[in-house]
Amino acid sequence: MAELNIDLHPAQLEIFNSEKRFKIVAAGRRFGKSYLSAWLLLINAIQADSKDVFYIAPTFQQAKDIMWGMLKELGRDLITAAHENTAVLTLINGRKIYLKGSDRPETLRGVGLAYCVLDEYASMKPVVWEQIIRPTLADVRGGALFIGTPSGKNHFFDLYQDAFEDDDWDAFQYTSIDNPFLPADEVEAAKKTMSSMSFRQEFEASFETFTGGIFKEDWFKVDEEPDEGSYVIAIDPAGFESIEKERNLKRSRLDETAIAIVKIDRDKWWVKDIVHGRWNVKETAKKILHSAIKVEAATVGIETGSLRNAILPYLEDEMRTEGRWVTIVELRHGGKKKTERITWSLQGRMEHGQISFNPDKDWRDFKSQLLDFPNHLAHDDLLDALSYIDQVSVADFAHSIELDDEWRPIDNVAGY
Repeated sequence: MAELNIDLHPAQLEIFNSEKRFKIVAAGRRFGKSYLSAWLLLINAIQADSKDVFYIAPTFQQAKDIMWGMLKELGRDLITAAHENTAVLTLINGRKIYLKGSDRPETLRGVGLAYCVLDEYASMKPVVWEQIIRPTLADVRGGALFIGTPSGKNHFFDLYQDAFEDDDWDAFQYTSIDNPFLPADEVEAAKKTMSSMSFRQEFEASFETFTGGIFKEDWFKVDEEPDEGSYVIAIDPAGFESIEKERNLKRSRLDETAIAIVKIDRDKWWVKDIVHGRWNVKETAKKILHSAIKVEAATVGIETGSLRNAILPYLEDEMRTEGRWVTIVELRHGGKKKTERITWSLQGRMEHGQISFNPDKDWRDFKSQLLDFPNHLAHDDLLDALSYIDQVSVADFAHSIELDDEWRPIDNVAGY
């Protein structure tokens, strides 16, 4: 077997050299979690006398996107077969590395494992470990690595805390800066645009609790329209029941379609208006197109799903009738819960004064949602529409430049 060049930075090496059976690692973005995981998968697979190895991400596609190419590159001298469709690697000793998604738990059962990596465990259901994976390690006293960036104080946090009380476990916590190859100015740039809470979670690996009080009233700023910039529009659609039926329901219980109209100038957002109401699908299409025509918005984003599919034919009819055309892009939530998506997109920008609002509009509904957030009993339609502007602004920029076939968004969730 060829000698392996396992090149790890000091913090990664500390985890790698730990002899504990189970290791749990809370680490900031760009720490090098995937690279470390790949080496641990390869080493544990090549040293296994029997049983195989699993790498589990929240979804199967994420597992392939994150780990498939890296494993093939690092393990090129150890791999004898690579099955692309099923994402299975066979090593020279006959052992296999399987890439799996926790969203398909039926594919995780009925096996015995020598080792397992659970990547971004905070985004998995705890039963994946407790009821499925843990029993598979019993036969040969297999080991496991839990690694990821914190996402509040959930089951990942509980497991991290419990690890300090068990001799079979080792717990680690590292910031992004613990990766010596990450430029410090990149981290400082992120700090200037993110909320302090989000920065602590994402770059300092702090277990933050995103509860009430995420937004502060003094972050809300009004300002005159800037001279520079271009308009984009994002829509969070609500259901299209008949107007007559809706009027028989309590208005407070009904979601509203929200159309966020925003002027973008580099990292600054000026919110001209967030039009909102309860309309049928044809009225919604008219509202969207007329909003785009008024500000000459080149790009309109609509949240993915059946409601978007219902709007599109009517919107196309309206564009033909008006003789005005806009680019329609699909807005994706990327598996993120709404609370996380809104917090990530808006909190930092508002805290750092990068979002201002039209002084000629009435923002009482928006401010009410802002200060109540997150509250499952309160509406957040206006916040949700505004939070999608980051995706539309990137899509608008992408349409203004020539992209090659290899272009991909850096962030799978927000699209940038």
